[in-house]
Amino acid sequence: MKRSAYARAALAIGAVALACTTAFAQTAQQPAKLRIQTAVPSASIYFELLKRFGDRVDKMSGGRIKMEMLPDGAIVPAFEILDAVDKGIVEGGYAWTHYWSGKNAAAGLFSNPMAGAGVGLDQLSHVAWIFEGGGYDLYRKLYSDVLKVNVEPFFIQPMGPDPLGWFKSPINSTADFKKMKYRSPPGITGEIFKEMGIAAVALPGGEIVPAAQRGVIDAAEWIGPADDLNLGLQTVWKHYYLQGLHQSTDIGELILNKAAWNKLSPDLQEIFRTAVMASMMETYTFNVYRNAQAIVKLRNEFKVQIHDTPKDFYPEFVRATTVVLDRYAAKDAFFRQVLDSQRNFAKVVVPYWTKILDLYAALGNAALAAQQAAPPPAK
Repeated sequence: MKRSAYARAALAIGAVALACTTAFAQTAQQPAKLRIQTAVPSASIYFELLKRFGDRVDKMSGGRIKMEMLPDGAIVPAFEILDAVDKGIVEGGYAWTHYWSGKNAAAGLFSNPMAGAGVGLDQLSHVAWIFEGGGYDLYRKLYSDVLKVNVEPFFIQPMGPDPLGWFKSPINSTADFKKMKYRSPPGITGEIFKEMGIAAVALPGGEIVPAAQRGVIDAAEWIGPADDLNLGLQTVWKHYYLQGLHQSTDIGELILNKAAWNKLSPDLQEIFRTAVMASMMETYTFNVYRNAQAIVKLRNEFKVQIHDTPKDFYPEFVRATTVVLDRYAAKDAFFRQVLDSQRNFAKVVVPYWTKILDLYAALGNAALAAQQAAPPPAK
């Protein structure tokens, strides 16, 4: 009996000691602190979404990961984010892969395959290529084998399609467009516009409105109605063209310094991945409603004229896209590998998915027509 009592007491003492040790270890463990240098201003809806993402990771990890989102230019300029993350100047960064096109042209195919890689990928089928069609493996290969940088990459925000943008005066044709100096994204996209005969210049987001106010540019694109509203483009120009092919699909990326990523335990890495996927879905729903609200505000409060993109722009942009993409594919094996992967995926997906999109377009147009035909409500 005495031995049994002693054994129970010893077990109890051991359990208390283990609990104290575990509690001490959890208390002593410092949270992983990740500073994320973004390429968007703090007014951006995507900055807001990134802060939500950081809060989600904080809660899911029980406070073991703390992220600080930094607006465009806080530590380094937007086009230097990749280098800053690679060198550990900041632990993470947020931008788009086409910002690194100067290092390798294939980077532009991941966030923004122009005109759906010239073969009709839309935003959702582009995401399907990434997660189901081998795109993610190629994305990781871009950083590890091609650019040879010390980062762990994640796609986090599908935000396309980007509008053609803002113009100082209406355009009725591509010929009218060619008379203007236009802010476009950097890299291949700018080359496609130049192939069309359009004077394109790349500027970070924070420089667009000042350049427009000074008359340095005559037209510009940014991201979408809600973000464009926050940027203030409606205070300069009043002509807005919603359909853009240059970024008919557009996905923001989050890159982490590899050493910072490797310091996270396996469960924290999985929490991070899961929170990223949650942000993908959240961004889709965010875009639909916020951009629709922004269009109403732009039209009603700021008297912005919302236009359809001239029809002759579509075939001309697709032609120029094919010319430029094939030119790069002939020079670079990795570019060819990525482009072939997207084109082969599109052969399977686009014939089906286009019919589904036709359904929703027809449904929406029928509903709008019915609303317009309905008699006004009785007073």
